[in-house]
Parts: sequence; structure tokens; C-alpha cells
Amino acid sequence: MTAAQIKAIRTTQPGGTEILESISLTLGAPGQGEVLLRQTAIGVNLIDVYQRMASSGQYAIEHPAILGVEAAGVIEAIGPGVSDLNIGDRVAYWMVRGAYAQKRLIDASRLVKLPDFVSDETAAACMVKGTTAYYLLHRIYAVKPGDVVLVHSAAGGVGQLLCQWAKHLGATVIGTVGSTEKIAVAKAMGCDHVIVYRDTDFAAKVRELTAGQGVHVVYDSIGKDTFEGSLNALRPLGTMVSFGQASGPVPPIDISVLAQKGSVFLAKPTLATFTQKRSDIESLATGLFQALGNGVITVDIKHRAPLSEVALMHNALEARQTMGSIVLTP
Repeated sequence: MTAAQIKAIRTTQPGGTEILESISLTLGAPGQGEVLLRQTAIGVNLIDVYQRMASSGQYAIEHPAILGVEAAGVIEAIGPGVSDLNIGDRVAYWMVRGAYAQKRLIDASRLVKLPDFVSDETAAACMVKGTTAYYLLHRIYAVKPGDVVLVHSAAGGVGQLLCQWAKHLGATVIGTVGSTEKIAVAKAMGCDHVIVYRDTDFAAKVRELTAGQGVHVVYDSIGKDTFEGSLNALRPLGTMVSFGQASGPVPPIDISVLAQKGSVFLAKPTLATFTQKRSDIESLATGLFQALGNGVITVDIKHRAPLSEVALMHNALEARQTMGSIVLTP
């Protein structure tokens, strides 16, 4: 095959959105175990923002880098050793950095074939968010009928899927949102109760809604601003799941606090841990596609933009002005 000329968005150092620059690249033929993927839809996630900004810690990466960890597209060429994929296959991937590009070379073992009922745009909007919701609800804390769950950022991309899925599993769902404008969205996603956490002592409100008992599990993607309140919202032996830090990282804690709150459990999982093995990738994708196919969850794509406007989408996401998912068109 001839070399492919493409556009991509690159960073050269950690920083604000001003460091996102458009560049031209030349891609060669796919190597051993690789395919050339023409990307049709690209997802935007908070991890992209964290990796763009971090100079140290959990999310720090080497620069220069092409950000983005999720996309869908069509296979244009196949390298040696790839036997289970064909040119023309519609596929998607997640948790593989380098998505902010028109085309890319990618390890074939990271790809999953898309069912006919899942569009490229839907896949790009929910591979990260949907598989996150799946493992949080089924593996970190297995939600069951009768459970009461608290979901922060209930109108956000992951939050919407968590609420829908938890409701389907038989839970009573309490959601928090950052503004009154997002209340209706959260209720439409299955929340039985919605709290504007910036205006209210949400832990006290949760106690009121649960007759003083607290919730079985909290799914917290906000971090610093909500961590203490989330612990206070738990019932004895409840589970606190901290899986994001939209407001900043949680400060170090004295673990004796977990005993004081009622022998509660604290989990700090990452999707990267659950996508290390091929079997994990297939399992998560199967769970997500089944939920989409059965109508358990629907994906709300609220923001669409060309790849060239990725900085605007980062700014909106950072300011927590978005609802649902963001999809870029290469």
C-alpha cells in the first residue's frame, strides 16, 4: 500500500488547550499484528483532559503525544499475523491512546467488531463510558434489586449510563447534578431522586431520602469536592467507588475514617486494569453490546464537532458544562 497522509491533533507538553496543535503525519503499512484504521468517529473523555494537563502522577504521559483513547472506524489494510479481521470491517477500540487522528495504525488485538445495531458514532460515544458503567455495576459492586445507589454527575456521559443500568438492575437511584438545568436529564435517565449537590448538603439529603440509612454504594467521578460527603452518605458496610476526579484529586486520607463511617469499603478502580487482557476486552464489549441491543441503556450524544475543534470540547468538559457524550468527526 502507499503511505497515508493524515491530520492529527498533538500535544508537545502538558498544559491547557493552547498546547493542542494540528499536524500532518505520514503512516506506513501496518506491521505485525496491526491494522490501518480509517477513523469515522472519535470519543472525548475526561481522561483526555487529565492526560493533557498532568505533569506528574497517575495521568502523566510522555509528550509529544496524540491524545484520545476511543474511536470507531473501518479497516483499510491488514498487517501480517492478523487473521480474525478483514478489510472493510467496522470496529471500535478504547483505552488505546492516539485517537485524535483521521487514520491510525493499531494493534488488532485491541479492536472489537461492531454489531450492525451499533453505529460508529454510538460506539465512539460509549466504549469508554459504557464499559466503565458495566464493570462498576457488575464487578466493583454488583448492584441488585432493592439496593439504593448514589450516582454523582448523573447527567454526564458515564452518569447517564450508570443511572439507566442501575435502574434496570432493580436499584433505587439517587443522582446528583451540578445545576438545576440538568435535573430533567438525570430524571429521564432513571433517577428516582435528583440533588443539586452544589446548592445542598447532599449527604444530609441522602439520609433524609433513605430514612437515615444511607446508600449501599456511591459512584463518585467528581473527586475532591464530593469525597467526604460521599462517605457520609453511605450506610454501614457500604461501598464508596471513586473512579474520577473532575474537581481535582482526593487528598490523602487516614484509613481509620473508613471504620468510623461504619466499616465501609473504598474502591479506586481504573478501566485500564479491566482492559489489560484480550478476554477482558471481549467480556466488557459483550456486556455493553448486549445492554445496547436490549435497550437497557441508550447513549445520549449531546455534543458533536469536527476534530479541529477538540480544544473547544476540552474547555467545555473541563468547565463541566457538558451533558451526555462528545463525538468528534475526523
